[in-house]
Amino acid sequence: MRLPIRLVSLLLLACMPALPAGAAVTDEDIEDALRNPALGLYKGYAEFKMGRYADARRVWEALAAKGNGEAYFNLGILAEDGLGTPQDMQQALRLYEQAARGGSRAAQYRLGLVYSTGGRVAKDPQKAEHWLTLAAQQGDTDAARRLEQLRGSAETPFDRARRIEAEGSYAEAAALYRELSDAGNFRATTRLAWMHEAGRGLPKDLALAARLFRDAAGKGDPEAQYALAVMLATGAGQEKDEREARAWLEKSAAAGYPEAAKALAASPPR
Repeated sequence: MRLPIRLVSLLLLACMPALPAGAAVTDEDIEDALRNPALGLYKGYAEFKMGRYADARRVWEALAAKGNGEAYFNLGILAEDGLGTPQDMQQALRLYEQAARGGSRAAQYRLGLVYSTGGRVAKDPQKAEHWLTLAAQQGDTDAARRLEQLRGSAETPFDRARRIEAEGSYAEAAALYRELSDAGNFRATTRLAWMHEAGRGLPKDLALAARLFRDAAGKGDPEAQYALAVMLATGAGQEKDEREARAWLEKSAAAGYPEAAKALAASPPR
């Protein structure tokens, strides 16, 4: 999800087969995922984007059983938002902590944000600083900013929206993201797209999510470029176009987005 996203993971664009609407994850897919975790994470995310949460969970659970931190993080997103599984924040925290201990920067940031804001869980400044510090040490700029805020720096409007979202006030956060997006903040546009994609505080609308991701991607947001690449590769929210998907994946990787770089590194030369 961080996206997730936070969340977020996925199938190699260079060798992704067409995925018809009724496709399901097979035992062969699971075996492929275990042989190549980068491909497996991508595959799970592709299923997630098409709303096939049970299939996404099956892939991620297989990878998590092998100790894959990012798979644990993605399972935490499903539990936190109740996507294909009962909503359970305590289970989400357990999964995030397993992911964070496995080195997932996204999970470390998510835990730091949740423990620093409270709301659905009790505030714990010590845990918040611990996890945010680990994420910041891995280069997470959002985590570094949140640490500065905890130490007295002023909160930006975007960071306020992130905090409100972490507290579970999704509709209020979405309204703030929309206001910021209308004012030209492309990172807010990306967050708004994620919320439409998952139906978090807003109606689930893949077509609108795709348009918002494209807007933010065109303005240079590598997270949106990655998300758009997966939507184009799967045909989720718009027409499938593997060539354009690959182009956006390459732009995202060149800008340093970790998940895009991993997917690109695992794909064969073209």
